[in-house]
Amino acid sequence: MTQTLHKPAHLREDVQPERERRPIVRAAARGVIGSMAMSGLRQLTTALGMVPSTPPESVLKRTAPKAFHSVPDERRPAVVEAVHWTYGAVGGAFFGLLPKAVRRRRWAGPVYGVLAWAAFETAIAPALGLTRRHGRAERVALLADHVLYGIVVGAAPRPSKKRHHEDAEQAPPSWLQERP
Repeated sequence: MTQTLHKPAHLREDVQPERERRPIVRAAARGVIGSMAMSGLRQLTTALGMVPSTPPESVLKRTAPKAFHSVPDERRPAVVEAVHWTYGAVGGAFFGLLPKAVRRRRWAGPVYGVLAWAAFETAIAPALGLTRRHGRAERVALLADHVLYGIVVGAAPRPSKKRHHEDAEQAPPSWLQERP
């Protein structure tokens, strides 16, 4: 009996490039949706006074002040949202580049969202001159919306069937299990 060794997908000639890009495109789409969800949560936290101005608005004011102020006042929120959704798509695409073994973990999305926020706060914002002190309420609000973003970005592309374990007591907690 002969045993056949299978090549990884990226080394096989019969695998179509579109199939390899699918996780990146799906994650980018989920990144846009995650940014939309964040925007909804941010509307609440801004209205409650927890977040004085949104990071996308701060970035636009700092990096492209002439362009930002050339947009009529009533259109600026739309521009801020479009830019935020673009950030979300790019962030989602980067999530799609992670190895499948990482992306399949239930905790990967929320952790990714928190790491994206940490990267912005520790590297991107200071590089743009956006350093500012966050109060406790603002930190909690920003953390919550980035966890929400990560949950959406890391969501399984399709609903999965429950896995059957012979001994439910030995099954790992759901957040440690892999998704199909």
